[in-house]
Amino acid sequence: MQKNIAVLLSGCGYLDGTEIHEATLTLLAIHKYGAQYTCFAPDRNQHHVINHLTGEEMTESRNVLVESARIARGNVVDLKDFSADSFDALILPGGFGAAKNLSDFAFKGPDCTVEPGVAKAIKMIHEAGKPIGALCIAPVIIAQIIQEVTVTIGQDQGTSEALIAMGAHHQKTMHCEITVDTANKVVTTPCYMLDSRVDQIAEGADKVVQAVLEMTL
Repeated sequence: MQKNIAVLLSGCGYLDGTEIHEATLTLLAIHKYGAQYTCFAPDRNQHHVINHLTGEEMTESRNVLVESARIARGNVVDLKDFSADSFDALILPGGFGAAKNLSDFAFKGPDCTVEPGVAKAIKMIHEAGKPIGALCIAPVIIAQIIQEVTVTIGQDQGTSEALIAMGAHHQKTMHCEITVDTANKVVTTPCYMLDSRVDQIAEGADKVVQAVLEMTL
């Protein structure tokens, strides 16, 4: 039977939403390995909106679900309608939206909280014994929900120290490498937490998807 993967988005654009390369290449890998996906996002306003040309904050508001529809080509579901029973795994691409919209890690570090719908989805998948993948900065969300999980965000000392303060175990990795926590069924890769090329992002996302799918067997 074809596997069904839920992909959790946080907007559109790496400075205030989902990292577009990470999301797109994750979706590509899911289809490459014969699975299908459904994109989800919470129906809430972004923390803020960033001009991706200048890096400056803009005086407007945008909705996470509406912005995520840009990546999903309109085919995105409100996270409140997520059911773990309908999916074999959950994957979270990175981008600052993971740390600003799906959680407040960008502002509170290890004292962060996770958006309630996001926390519920992760808990449901984990308690069902189904695997979770997370790219780039998204592993910080997993660390706040699953205690003593082993993840990677690459080499960044400040973020790895925050993960340890949250009760997680951090494994240093380089480009295209993944960390697999077999006990918790969590697979992570650093992606743009390192100074990466797009082909390296593709390889990292591919390995995450492949490892996640292997855990569904």
